[in-house]
Amino acid sequence: MYRQIFLFFFLAFSVLGIQAQIRGTNIMVQVQPNHADWNYKIGEKASFEVSVLKSGTPLVGAIISYEAGPVMFPTVTKEKVELKDGKMKWTGSMNTPGFYRLKVTAHVDGKTYEGLCTAAFSPEKIQPATHCPKDFDAFWGKALADARLIRLNPTKRLLAERCTKDMNVYEVSYSNDSYSSKIYGILSVPVKPGKYPALLRVPGAGVRPYTGDTYTAPGKAIILEIGIHGIPVTLDQKVYDDLGYGALRNYSFTNLDNPNENYYKRVVTGAVRGVDYIASLDEWNGKTLGVTGASQGGFLSLAVAALDKRVTFLAAVHDAMCDYESELNGVAGGWPHYFIYDKTPSLQKLNGVRYYDGVNFARRIHVPGWFSFGYNDEVVPPTSSYGLYNIYPGQKQVSVYQMTGHFWYQEQWDEWQNYLCKHLLNE
Repeated sequence: MYRQIFLFFFLAFSVLGIQAQIRGTNIMVQVQPNHADWNYKIGEKASFEVSVLKSGTPLVGAIISYEAGPVMFPTVTKEKVELKDGKMKWTGSMNTPGFYRLKVTAHVDGKTYEGLCTAAFSPEKIQPATHCPKDFDAFWGKALADARLIRLNPTKRLLAERCTKDMNVYEVSYSNDSYSSKIYGILSVPVKPGKYPALLRVPGAGVRPYTGDTYTAPGKAIILEIGIHGIPVTLDQKVYDDLGYGALRNYSFTNLDNPNENYYKRVVTGAVRGVDYIASLDEWNGKTLGVTGASQGGFLSLAVAALDKRVTFLAAVHDAMCDYESELNGVAGGWPHYFIYDKTPSLQKLNGVRYYDGVNFARRIHVPGWFSFGYNDEVVPPTSSYGLYNIYPGQKQVSVYQMTGHFWYQEQWDEWQNYLCKHLLNE
């Protein structure tokens, strides 16, 4: 009897163990450039080698489709090409600064597998196309002044199950641009009494709960991680799923032609008021305050740093919402790509989104900034990220991870964290 029970559990755990080890696919599409750094000068030819691999070796007779050309604006498209030896070579070039992408899709046994490579051509010369409204500073000055007429009215609830030996963790809220408009977040504060530097974490796009940050300089810094949608950030996942597919679906496209009614107006003021909230804490040292985020959070990091001079540094990863107008010139602009399909926008829409372009915020920032992104990002194209970096007037550094898409590798994450800790702790 006991032997049968032992055998049952042994087999059950063995199966679970096998399932837990599923990793990657046996079919891979590799697209590799002939320059190790993926960088070329204008007019040079970039050579790409495509390999469709099965078990690490070329798949004879592989069928592929591919597109090639400037990012998001391919000039060549081919379907159902047979690679007799599983390999193909391709060359591409650009006569203006930008990024050239070769994207390959292999069709094997009814399934599709993708690979891509994006070559940079004189990326240090990319310049954004966006224009800045003459009243940009007045617009945001008034927006913040109006919001700050409302007291913060903060709330704080201990989340005992999330606390660590170094950090106390709370769900907090504060008023934004009206008493009924709230920003919710997770606040992590060192257990040991004292005065500490602070970090504001602003979110990427979407609707989700938040767990808080107890891993960045634990016990040595205050961390406030906020949501932007005016709802608590500790609810069941289904609540966020329902909102994401319902009332908050496509929120980034709300009232683009009216900057006063744009969804992001209260988002930006709410993020800046996160600095107000941190400044109200007795534990803040009154000196060091950073802001960081990825994608939409990259844009919000720029907005907060531009609008509040208490920010002392920022870190933005694959920053979205930068240089929309380039797409009107056939150049990849920033997510959410307002003009990728709308090639003849109204003057109201064109001018309206300029108040929410990260480029116009970046031009007003003079604190140290760290930027990181990938050439293979299909959501936030490297064209907009590099263009923004080129015009950033403050002390800056860029860390490129060429293969990164709209995610980060462990090494990139570690570098991001090291930068934050260095500036938080003044190391």
